[in-house]
Amino acid sequence: MQFTIDFEPIGLRGQFIAEQSLLECARHLSIELVSLCSGMGACGHCKVQVISGQVSPLTAEEENILSENEIQQGYRLACMTYPRSDLTLHVPPVSMTATQRTQVEGLEVDTDLDPIVQGVNIQLTKPTLNSPLTDIQNICQTLNAQGINIDKVDFRVQQLLSRVIRENDWSIRIAIRDKEIIAVCSPSTRWLGFAVDIGTTKIAGYLIDLETGKTLASKGVMNPQISYGEDVVSRIVAASKSPENTAKLQSLLTDALNQLAIDLCTKSETHPSEIVEAVVVGNTAIHHLFLGLSVKQLGLSPFIPVTNFALNVKARDIGLNLATGAYIHMLPNIAGYVGADHVAMLLATRIAELNGVTLAIDIGTNTEICLNNNGVMTSVSCASGPAFEGAHIKFGMRAAPGAIEHFRFYKDDLEIQTIENKPPVGICGSGLLDIIAQLLANQIIEKSGRFNHHPLIQKNDGKAEFTLVQRLDGDNITLSQKDVRELQLAKAAIRLGIEALLEDQGLTELNLDKIIIAGAFGTFIDVQSAIIIGMLPDLPQERFIQVGNAAGTGARMALISQVERDKASKIAQRVGYIELAKIPNFGRKFALATNFGS
Repeated sequence: MQFTIDFEPIGLRGQFIAEQSLLECARHLSIELVSLCSGMGACGHCKVQVISGQVSPLTAEEENILSENEIQQGYRLACMTYPRSDLTLHVPPVSMTATQRTQVEGLEVDTDLDPIVQGVNIQLTKPTLNSPLTDIQNICQTLNAQGINIDKVDFRVQQLLSRVIRENDWSIRIAIRDKEIIAVCSPSTRWLGFAVDIGTTKIAGYLIDLETGKTLASKGVMNPQISYGEDVVSRIVAASKSPENTAKLQSLLTDALNQLAIDLCTKSETHPSEIVEAVVVGNTAIHHLFLGLSVKQLGLSPFIPVTNFALNVKARDIGLNLATGAYIHMLPNIAGYVGADHVAMLLATRIAELNGVTLAIDIGTNTEICLNNNGVMTSVSCASGPAFEGAHIKFGMRAAPGAIEHFRFYKDDLEIQTIENKPPVGICGSGLLDIIAQLLANQIIEKSGRFNHHPLIQKNDGKAEFTLVQRLDGDNITLSQKDVRELQLAKAAIRLGIEALLEDQGLTELNLDKIIIAGAFGTFIDVQSAIIIGMLPDLPQERFIQVGNAAGTGARMALISQVERDKASKIAQRVGYIELAKIPNFGRKFALATNFGS
């Protein structure tokens, strides 16, 4: 039996069967509801309100997550609810993924311009009865006269070659990649490159002029795969359930990148058909999902990737609408949870070329850390979780207008700064870090994470909460004991990763000459707050450097320089890997690392 489901205020509706959850129905209409737990009924973020119609009975998961007031108003978890009649649903904004602030700016690193794709203008000679050269022979002969040899012409290029030649009166511009003609167009065409860093939460894209190396436009967008889970493990689980899920997770990325390419080209008055080369980086799971490779084995010990080599694939083969024969270059991975984005970050920071002892940390949902001890490089992956993105925090949110991003507590006065100075609506990752650091410094939170007594700490359903913002309607913005615990887990993962790398090399924190902090989240954190809670080593401030989206910078470097690509491959081969969960006494060490200030 089919039912009509109307999603308001979005204005989309469709026909669905009783066996499809409301979450699945929404996804079929490309309504991306937030689902941090991959539809397991655990996160409570996919709330919808039933305005009219009948649905399946309330589940135990919903009774645990939804308040009595929400249940009375008809709120349900979309992943746990199934239609039993025609429905009209209201989707609150908080349940939908949306474009929030993203970070695309990073290091500017001097890079010699040496792109793998070369643009060449040629004037062809019209064939005659006495010299009836084919169009390809004509091109190859003309190029040979310029000392350029061609081994291959992309088949799709062959299909449109004759038309382009004649429309441009035998004067054309071609793109040559490793002795292959991959695109042909008018003589005025400017060949472009597309560099992309696909993060677990955010995607950063850059449009590059391959003839000058100049960045023409950049933009950040949210990774639409978030609707299948905030962390890569949830997405691996989702993809492993069916080939359809795998295809959907891939198409979410390719659709997002196609739109990103259009947006960037619109800003620079160019066209995606002029993009002849792309470099894409991401963690190993994102890499595999983007290419449609199997990810099931990444979720099972010993977490083996399909490949760790650099790859070159035709853009069209995975659904990217770029130049006719354009390629995508994927930088190499290192291990199951240390991917090409880590390699790109190491490339951009030049950590491999530094003397002394340097630590590079790319903080995110999955945090990668590399230690360079006088040329010996070792990396580790830390499942720091989505707390830094506001997930699993009662009033948590991503970095959007109105999010508390900085906090100070001075003589019982609360000083709050929100993004764009909008009225506070929630807490983003950098704000969470500041809040807990300030409460810890003022002895409102103990090192164990427990709250002490304070006038701003109230009981809510028997649980202690610190009031950050008081509202007239009583719906205050608070920090709960559970929120503190979530940050403790994230902090512990990172701190333990640092300690594991140092211990492996027989070093202590005092041996660190420099700590490089990369990533969108790392750009906005207060380093002193991170030191107070014990996430980062207690070292002089001058030893820390925040470099922004270094992975995006590394992708741009690899796009415009073959030398940098070779360096990236050598870095990947050179870096050792430690599996954090296998270090001696992991459980005890992790428990100790959850304590603040240690």
